[in-house]
Amino acid sequence: MLESLEKMLAKGVDNSLLRFGLGKGYLDLGDNLRAAEHLQRCVAFDPKYSAAWKLLGKAHLAAGDRDAARTAWEQGLAAARAHGDKQAEKEMTVFVKKLDKQLG
Repeated sequence: MLESLEKMLAKGVDNSLLRFGLGKGYLDLGDNLRAAEHLQRCVAFDPKYSAAWKLLGKAHLAAGDRDAARTAWEQGLAAARAHGDKQAEKEMTVFVKKLDKQLG
């Protein structure tokens, strides 16, 4: 799947859906920095894409960048609220709370 998405990107196809697919694929493989790169491009295309913000935060956290994770989730919360995406809002609220607990 990732290979075909990369081929599309190489051919000049570039949009939020493609970047989301690449980001999720790389996150699933544990390539967190590459995932974050694609998800960052995804939200640049579509700042209201709350699911992408959620995964971007996860990628940053998995890469060890808690500040970037918090920033992504805070932006994702704003996007989710503006979009009425209650599920994503709930999930990211939990992620931020967990992060706060870890930081003591």
